Amino acid sequence: MAYKITDDCNNCGACEPECPNSAITSGDDYFVIAADLCTECVGFHGEPQCAAVCPVDSCVTDPAVKETEEALIAKAKKLHPGDDFSGNIPSHFRN
Repeated sequence: MAYKITDDCNNCGACEPECPNSAITSGDDYFVIAADLCTECVGFHGEPQCAAVCPVDSCVTDPAVKETEEALIAKAKKLHPGDDFSGNIPSHFRN
């Protein structure tokens, strides 16, 4: 499932540069994650980086947007067509 940022966000901005897909942007009151761009960092990191760096734990899974590892890899391939996502790619599904 994609990640979302709750209204507990303190607008520190730590998450935005960590996203490999540029899915995180500044919203009106707090940062937001575009679900169509979020791959949960599958293919890039072993854990979602937004959640790893958030000082107030406001980056959480969005139960409304459930996706399999295969779907997230397909999304990553579409977003980064020049990258190789074969073999043993980083994924929190494999931890």
